Amino acid sequence: MDLEGYIVIRTFRENDLIDIMQIWLDTNRKAHNFISKEYWIDNYAAVKDLLPQAEIYVYEDANQIEGFIGLTDNDIEGIFVREAAQLRGIGKQLLNYVKKIKSSMRLSVYQKNTRAVIFYQREQFVIQSENIDENTNEKEFIMVWSK
Repeated sequence: MDLEGYIVIRTFRENDLIDIMQIWLDTNRKAHNFISKEYWIDNYAAVKDLLPQAEIYVYEDANQIEGFIGLTDNDIEGIFVREAAQLRGIGKQLLNYVKKIKSSMRLSVYQKNTRAVIFYQREQFVIQSENIDENTNEKEFIMVWSK
């Protein structure tokens, strides 16, 4: 069977962990260049332990993981797409997938991550409030969406 162009969104499997952690680290370091790289490295082990407990959906193209979305209940913990696969609508497809499952969602996004803020606003998320992330001292928006 030729898997070229075979795209699927599926639930997380344990053997996905190494790939998605690399995507998590690379994406955070690039998207949040206003936060020290050491912050992400220092939090890597904790995230790796917690991640399998979250509700995770993986975007796979021909058996290659290109991105994932992680949720805890109705909170989006993040959407992460491999750099080489960005700007191909993968984040939107992952978000649309969970919009079919959830009736409402919320998330926190760093104010300085304007690309993400614009993306979420385009996807009908509304800024509900603003606060400071105690771990980084960076301003973040709390954004919400409902059907």
